[in-house]
Amino acid sequence: QVQLVESGGGLVQAGGSLKLSCTASGSIVRINNMGWYRQAPGKQRELVASVTRDGSTSYVDSVKGRFTISRDNAKRTVLLEMNNLKPEDTAVYYCKSDLATTATPFRLLAFWGQGTQVTVSS
Repeated sequence: QVQLVESGGGLVQAGGSLKLSCTASGSIVRINNMGWYRQAPGKQRELVASVTRDGSTSYVDSVKGRFTISRDNAKRTVLLEMNNLKPEDTAVYYCKSDLATTATPFRLLAFWGQGTQVTVSS
């Protein structure tokens, strides 16, 4: 079985910072893309940032210059450093990994974390 466990959410004032972490564990053969999504109440889940296995990153326009995604392949971990947070960043943040397992070594499957709440007060 594969698990993605997130940590680092919380309550912060506008202008503050938080760092999210997500670690994958289990019968993993290879991890390709890793990313962070968020879903605010009444809104669709959106991709916030993603990072490829070789470290190439992409961001949604609203977080460019404020958020930084990174990964440690050896630790199977993806991080999201969030600076200058705004109330509109309030959401449940989910990590997602596209990975191959021992059961499906040649097929990439999407796995999600349980979500972590980020609340930014004005």
